[in-house]
Amino acid sequence: MFNKLSHTFHRFPRTFWVVAGTHFIDVIGNTLLMPFFALYVTQKFGVGMTEAGIILATNSVAGLIGSTIGGAMADRFGRRGIILFGLIVSAFSGLTLGFVNQFYMFYGLSVFVGLMGSAAHPAHNAMIADILPAEQRAEGFGIMRVISNFAWIIGPTIGGFLAAYNFLYLFLSDAVISSITAVLVFRLIPETKPQPKEKTEHETLLQTIGGYRLALVDRPFLAFIVASILMILVYQQMYSSLSVYLRDVHNVNPRFYGLVMSSSAVTVVIFQFWVTGIIKKYPPFLMMAAATFFYMIGFGMYGFVSTIPLFILAMVIITIGEMVGMPTSNVLAASFAPEEMRARYMAVFGLTWMVPSMIGPWAAGLIFDNMNPNYVWYISIVLCMIAMFAFYTLHLRLGAREQFQRAKEEQVAAT
Repeated sequence: MFNKLSHTFHRFPRTFWVVAGTHFIDVIGNTLLMPFFALYVTQKFGVGMTEAGIILATNSVAGLIGSTIGGAMADRFGRRGIILFGLIVSAFSGLTLGFVNQFYMFYGLSVFVGLMGSAAHPAHNAMIADILPAEQRAEGFGIMRVISNFAWIIGPTIGGFLAAYNFLYLFLSDAVISSITAVLVFRLIPETKPQPKEKTEHETLLQTIGGYRLALVDRPFLAFIVASILMILVYQQMYSSLSVYLRDVHNVNPRFYGLVMSSSAVTVVIFQFWVTGIIKKYPPFLMMAAATFFYMIGFGMYGFVSTIPLFILAMVIITIGEMVGMPTSNVLAASFAPEEMRARYMAVFGLTWMVPSMIGPWAAGLIFDNMNPNYVWYISIVLCMIAMFAFYTLHLRLGAREQFQRAKEEQVAAT
């Protein structure tokens, strides 16, 4: 085991591990707060999940705009500066949100945080794709999943205890951790943006932003985005409505919810390397369909089970889907993208998270407040079935293209 880890470490460049280390620290701060945000809003301000969902939706709408601008700026000016900007905004927003006492102020702040904080997301994904050659990206994104989930073991567990005392501690901790990460990025990470292979005419920022039209008319890529949106609509319930559902329907307190979330992280840490070694041998669109199948089973279980052990089992099943789907989706997005448009394609790929963030919490809130909450999980089953069919259709139409034959390249490289 130790020899295998040592071999893996030496096969990847130093810059990759520095990026991974700073990402680990930052995710701890995010996971201290993110799983408990809906609980905080509903508890502090005495509002329902509909209002909390609107807050999350406005944040996502603004995030879509911020990510679009950030992706263009990362392709034009580079990745490092945009990532630093996002970390500084995250620290500022953590301090601000923790001290807001008027519910209406959350709307303005959610727009600001979404607009500014999301600018760095395409740059981060593009940086990983910059650093790693095509044959290492599946494994590299898998490693990032493991590192993220190490943080998930720590973050929600600590966050559950802090939330039990005072939610303000969550916001303060996130601000401090974002500040520390910004210092490390500034000192340790170089710029990774590829230099143009040919000398080209210098384009304006507006022309760079206008380059999105190439991604938006790439029909196969957009079909992949739509299928992924359906899948992530279900997956994101884990971070928004699930905590409120377990509290209100099954009387699960934040500490036990942290335990349920940490079970997902432990599963990824133990099994992600093994799973990545398997999935890179198979067609990527089929792996996306398989991931969606596990989401369908896991999230569907929440509509039928009622004990902590079964909640944890459902989360483990969901996590199997996560281990299969998350690295694969990142690799597919990078495979669609021309090198000079990598961050912009990653920004459009961000729609697979932004759109579900706009719709999912709000729609779940309407169901929670007006109908049987279990309908959220029954609808999730239907959405997963549609997404599975879409990914299978993409496999039939696109699977034979050279850019999606990563498994063969990886096998040759391993030999």
